[in-house]
This record gives sequence, structure tokens and C-alpha cells, in this order.
Amino acid sequence: MPDQMSPIHLGRLLQGFFCQRLMKQRGVSPRTIHSYRDTFRLLLRFGEQKLGKKAAKIALSDLKVDLVLAFLDYLEEDRHNCTRSRNVRLAAIRSFLHYAALQEPSAMQNIQRVLAIPMKRFDKPLLRFLSLEEIERIIDSPDSSTWSGRRDRALFATLYNTGARVSEIVNIKYMDIDGTQCTSLILHGKGRKERVIPLWKRTSQILRQWLPQINHSSHDPLFPNRFGKSMSRSGVEKQLRKAVTQASKGCPSLFGKKISPHTIRHTAAMHLLQSGVDLSVIAMWLGHEGINTTHDYMLADIEMKKKALGKMKEPNTGFIAFNPTADVLAFLDSL
Repeated sequence: MPDQMSPIHLGRLLQGFFCQRLMKQRGVSPRTIHSYRDTFRLLLRFGEQKLGKKAAKIALSDLKVDLVLAFLDYLEEDRHNCTRSRNVRLAAIRSFLHYAALQEPSAMQNIQRVLAIPMKRFDKPLLRFLSLEEIERIIDSPDSSTWSGRRDRALFATLYNTGARVSEIVNIKYMDIDGTQCTSLILHGKGRKERVIPLWKRTSQILRQWLPQINHSSHDPLFPNRFGKSMSRSGVEKQLRKAVTQASKGCPSLFGKKISPHTIRHTAAMHLLQSGVDLSVIAMWLGHEGINTTHDYMLADIEMKKKALGKMKEPNTGFIAFNPTADVLAFLDSL
């Protein structure tokens, strides 16, 4: 046990947490490493301002409940993070503190207080998706006379066909395409899980036209930026915004809609569901752990609800007039 007078610096524990716990013992994916890294970058920079210390001097004892609560408020109020993002950051801090408690039992009392901070509840928004006409307009909107336009057209067609997450689409390599016929491709999902997605003839044709315009080395990105590197998430979002703006000129229903790459993922799932594809198949298509998440698409489909309602016979009940009673206490007791 270290001398009680000497501070237990966060830096040493954090490096052990990343190198020993996350990488060596748990073997987590690079995506998880980057997410945890970003959390502690933000936390340490916030701590520097709040505590007036350099990050290398911040001790485990400085990571008090007040500091962590202030950090969570900073994420929501100053950085405008949504509640879901706030909870992701808190989960990373909790994971680290579970490790720190094993390494430094003397700090358990302070760690327990921070671990008691609850996840914040939030309203789950209704899933938004596009009509077939809207997604077709978006795919066809990039200027095919330019290199970036041809790339974006292939990118959006693949995004819709596969229902891929934006992190998956930017990480597709040339070697992930099934030969020159482009009949399927491999997506590298969460938790290092891979899945093979078949491609429509139209998507295959668009990709075959695109392939001669990029490098054919195995590890080269399928959808590179102008420097030949993988596109960033923000790069995909920027190109999608441009495509939506252009598409809305010929499709007024797109005007004013906030459409992200995840909207296209929702659209792919909803169109599969509306075509009669089983939920378990859609779950595998999207790379979900189970069908609980996929079930949300069924809840969001108003047309399926209307069809279900149409199959039911309305009850033949008469209209009963409401006449309030004078004895309100008797009424309340009857409830």
C-alpha cells in the first residue's frame, strides 16, 4: 500500500487501465478504446480548469463526486451532449473506477460515492425513416460527373442496401468486397463481429462502376476521401447534408428534414420490415445482439398498426352520457 501522504496519480492508473485491463485482459475493440480515450481526455482537461492542476498532477483523490457531477453537467450544458452521450461518458468513468478500486483499496470510500452517481433517464425518440422515393432521390442526387459525386452515390447506395452504421461504412476496405462482381460485402461491427450482407443488382452495378477509380490494395478504403484515406464520420455527414439539400429541390418532402447516416440505417430496417422480412433476420442484417432493439422498428411503423387495426372488428358499444355526481368524495372513493 502506498504511503498515505503520497498522492495516487490518475495517470499511472489510467495507463494500467488501458494497457492491462482493456487491451490485454479484455481485448476490447479499437472503437471502445477510442471512446474511453475521448472520455478521459475531456475529464482531465476539465479537471485542469476546475482544480488548477496539470493533468499529470491530478490524483485519484481529486476524482470526487462533486467533480464528476460538474463534469457531467459540463458535457450537457457547455458541450450540448445528449443524455445518451452523457451516460456513455459516465459508464467509462465507472469502468475505470472499478479497476482503480482493485488497485488502490484505500480509495474505496471515495470511489463508492462516485459509483453511486446514477445513469440519467431520457425519453426515447420515435424512430425516423424515409420513404422509398426520398432515399432514391438522395442516392441519385450527387453529381456523377465528378469523382466525389460518384463516390457519394456509391456510398449512399451501399449505406441503404446494408443498413450499416456510419462507423462500419467508413471502415470498409477493398478486400471486404466479394470479388469484381460485388455481390456481397463484409461489415466489421461492434465487438469485432463480422457479418456478410448481400447486395442488390443496382448496388452491385454502382460499385462496379466505382471500383476502377480507387486503389485496389487490400487495405485501401472502399470510400476514400480526396487524400486516399478513410472518410471520417463528419465527412460522411457533410456529404449527406449536401445530397439532401440537392435532392429536396425535386422532392419537397425532404425539405427541412434532419437526415443523418443513422436515418438511412433506420430506413433500411423499416423497408425490410415492411417487405415482410422477419425481425430475427433484420437483427442479423443490422448486427444487433438480439431482436429487442430491432423490435423498436415494429413499434414505429404506423402503417403496420393501421393494418392490424383494420383486421379487428370494432366493439358495438353505445354512447353513454357523462353526468357528474354532486358528492365528489363518493366519486373518488369509487375509483
